Amino acid sequence: MYDNLKGLGINNPDDVDRYNLRQEANNDILKIYFRKDKGEFFAKSVKFKYPRQRKTIAADNAGQGYKEINEISPNLRYVIDELDQICQREQIEVDLKRKILDDLRHLESVVANKITEIESDLEKLTSGR
Repeated sequence: MYDNLKGLGINNPDDVDRYNLRQEANNDILKIYFRKDKGEFFAKSVKFKYPRQRKTIAADNAGQGYKEINEISPNLRYVIDELDQICQREQIEVDLKRKILDDLRHLESVVANKITEIESDLEKLTSGR
């Protein structure tokens, strides 16, 4: 799994925290950040430079000729797909953790209100004598 990342020398893809992709001239610059170890001030990162792929395509349907375009390298596209799998999986875990905490807070509120209601009913019973 994560063969493209391993091909870049990233032997522990689960240590990836996030990534950044930017275009610089005719290159795409991919920077991958790793989780900080305990006691580290800055996260470790690695940077990769991918030349943009040049393609010649028809300018339009009217036979006006051809134009040259630059697009992301297919290899980089595969690496980004793997990075997205890692980063989105972590976001799903964070969202689930937030949902569980929200459910817990709601349950606390419901229980506290029910306890108040029961105490009020008990007070009515004891003051009615």
